[in-house]
Amino acid sequence: MSAERPAKGLGRGLSALIGDADKGRPSGDESAGAEEGIREVEIGRIRPNPAQPRTNFDESALQQLAQSITDRGVLQPILLRPTDIGYQIIAGERRWRAAQRAGLHRIPAIIRNVDDDSTAELALIENIQREDLNAIEEAEGYRQLIERHGHTQDGVARIVQKSRSHITNLLRLLNLPEFVRLSLFQGNITMGHARAIAAAPDPEALTREIIAKGLSVRQAEARAKSAKRGPSELILTERPIDADLAALERQLTDLLGVKVQVGHKGNNGTVTLSYSSLDQLDMICQRLSGEPI
Repeated sequence: MSAERPAKGLGRGLSALIGDADKGRPSGDESAGAEEGIREVEIGRIRPNPAQPRTNFDESALQQLAQSITDRGVLQPILLRPTDIGYQIIAGERRWRAAQRAGLHRIPAIIRNVDDDSTAELALIENIQREDLNAIEEAEGYRQLIERHGHTQDGVARIVQKSRSHITNLLRLLNLPEFVRLSLFQGNITMGHARAIAAAPDPEALTREIIAKGLSVRQAEARAKSAKRGPSELILTERPIDADLAALERQLTDLLGVKVQVGHKGNNGTVTLSYSSLDQLDMICQRLSGEPI
């Protein structure tokens, strides 16, 4: 990220829990530490959150952000809560670190009075909405919101402005074998690959084949489907079909990742999609609706 900009969806997600920030004027007066609002806060009075979910800060990206802050200033206030000795960061530690590198003495901040549990929850939401978050990290964040903070999948979807199916699909990744999760975390396979792998009888074996042969998502889906079929299912009943319809069926099968049959007579006909699991049905619905996979 070469320039600082508000994180997509961040304001909506945080405000869903803490409400919109008070529309006060920035002020240099920090004597009323418990008073909520927007103000300029001395960087030296701010401390990071020890429960911050994000522990890795990329040095080159941090330096780029510091340069952006030098050129343009801090474009989005950080979120703080008052403590006995100053302020603790709820969200925005990366901006705070970059502001120090840029030589700033004060930084714009929104002050909110929240307890320890709410602070951890808000920090987790801010972490989830990072643009560079890995799918496994994102899934782990959703799991923590559900298990530690009592949210339902529908509730999490509303908070982070994502679809319920997106939350469900990512949570399924956490049930994959460790080798598969590590491969996704390291970028050796994509999220599309992981969805196909989740439907395979032997996810780890398919993952190794994908990596070794450089299989596409469609090829991985075909491998997963063929691995689930028994020998008797591989014997297809012959039916009369012309070459054009056969080519169309193959094209649609490759496109959707499931078996497609086209029945055509005169000017009418049917298109039949066959699926072997609820995961495949979910995938078909997402592709037909245009929702990101």
